Amino acid sequence: MSLLTVRGLSKSFGGVRALSSLGLSVAEGELVALIGPNGAGKTTCFNLLHGQLQPDAGEILFDGRSVAGLAPRELLRRGIGRTFQITAVFGSMTVLENVQVALLAHERKILDFIKKTEKFKVKDATDLLALAGLVALASRPCAELAYGDLKRVELAIALASRPRLLLMDEPTAGIAGAERHALMELVAGLARRSRTAVLFTEHDMDVVFRHAGRVLVLAEGELIAEGAPEAVRGDARVRRVYLGEGADA
Repeated sequence: MSLLTVRGLSKSFGGVRALSSLGLSVAEGELVALIGPNGAGKTTCFNLLHGQLQPDAGEILFDGRSVAGLAPRELLRRGIGRTFQITAVFGSMTVLENVQVALLAHERKILDFIKKTEKFKVKDATDLLALAGLVALASRPCAELAYGDLKRVELAIALASRPRLLLMDEPTAGIAGAERHALMELVAGLARRSRTAVLFTEHDMDVVFRHAGRVLVLAEGELIAEGAPEAVRGDARVRRVYLGEGADA
C-alpha cells in the first residue's frame, strides 16, 4: 500500500507550466528516485510535497489523508521530513548538539536546550548519530567537518522528527564518488530497517541506478517514464530527453 499518493498535481508560474497532472506513489520502505533535466519540475514537485508551494490542482495523500497545502511544520508533525541540497547546520555547535536541537525542536522544547544544553536528549541524539555513523564525531564542531560528514549530520537531524516519509533533495551533491555510494547505502539500509519511505532527486545517474528501487523521470513538468532502474535506463525517450542520447534510427 502506498504511503504517499499524488494525483493530477499541477503548478504554473505565470504562463510557465512547471508541473502538469503529475501522478506518483511511494510505499513504506521504498527508495524512489525522481530524476529529470534542469527545469523538469523536480524542485517544484518537492516544494509542493513539503508545503513551500500551494498546488494549482491535484491531490497529495499521505497515509490516505489529504495534506495538499499544509505548512511544512504541520507536514513534519505528520511524518514528512526533508533534507536540502545545501546543508543547514549550526557550525559552532557540535554534531551531538545539532541533533539535540533537532530533537527538542520536534518536541517544541527548544528553550530547554538554551537553558541546560548538554543534559537533554543525549541518549536519543546518540542513537541517531549511531544510525548515521557519526558517533565518533559527536564532540566535533560542525564547522570542522568534511562536506560528506555534514550530509550525514543533516540526515541524523532529519531523522530526529521520526519521519515516515523522507524527501531528499540532491543528497550526494558536493560529495566525492565513494562517499556518495556510502551515504546512499546508509539511506537504503535505514529505509529497509525502519520502513521509512524515501523519495530523492539526484543528478548522478550511477547513484540512481545503483541504489533506487524505482525511478521516476520528469521532463517539462510531465512524468515520461517510471519503473525499475534497468527498465528506465533502456527507455528510448528517457535516453533522448535526459541521458543525452540520440533517438534510435
